[in-house]
Amino acid sequence: MYILFDIGGSKMRVASSSDLKKFSEPLIVKTPKNFKEGMRAFATLVKSVSRGKKIKVVAGGIPGYFDAEKTKIKGCAPNLKSWIKKPLKKEIQKITKSPVYLENDSDLVGLGEAVSGAGRGYEIVAYLTVSTGVGGGRIINGKIDTYANGFEPGNQYIDYKNKKDLQDLIGGRSVEKKYHKKPYEILDKKFWDKMAEILAYGVNNTIIHWSPDVVVVGGSMMKKIGIKIPHVEFHLKKIMRAFPNDLPKIKKATLGDFGGLYGAMARIRQE
Repeated sequence: MYILFDIGGSKMRVASSSDLKKFSEPLIVKTPKNFKEGMRAFATLVKSVSRGKKIKVVAGGIPGYFDAEKTKIKGCAPNLKSWIKKPLKKEIQKITKSPVYLENDSDLVGLGEAVSGAGRGYEIVAYLTVSTGVGGGRIINGKIDTYANGFEPGNQYIDYKNKKDLQDLIGGRSVEKKYHKKPYEILDKKFWDKMAEILAYGVNNTIIHWSPDVVVVGGSMMKKIGIKIPHVEFHLKKIMRAFPNDLPKIKKATLGDFGGLYGAMARIRQE
């Protein structure tokens, strides 16, 4: 029995897998902002999906960047501030009594998309998620690329005059705070085209820095009411200077809300 999890700024998902090829129906709850409450919620979910069976390994993702040993998040988790610097790995080991592999949540979703989703078959996959916040990662040959601190493409400055980064401008929480509406309640097509234009600048920078074969974009801001990939491509073609004739594919993520669980399976298989 393997336990897979994806802890995001809004929701926590936990599932089990017996063969690392498929997983059980995920259990989903709202992510508690308090770390201790979060661990209690996690323990309840693990108990439900494991059904008393022995747990071999646990793997999952959470926002932010880790310490060198990947035992706790050190920062870049604005929606889970209470979780920063808490003994995450130690607490999960107490609950599951098994080895634990932790990764940045966006990296893990990117891994899932690279191995089982829209990035399958490509050597270098850049993944961007536009959801409560904005994150992403770089996957090379089916593995999360190495780094010193982590990948945080959402923190790239887009508006230097006002010191606004990509997350400030198109992240779901920022949009809701600015417009006093849930993003899916905004039906103005011009608004969403503007969001696509801003995202195009982020995609442009990602291509320049990471030189991928494909850019996969997912997250709640990319749904039916949201940013459209063709609009991002339209604006990208207008602004790209470095590689105007050699743009990589821009594809929408295909694994939906469960990309992180697919990534967790792939991460365990690598061990």
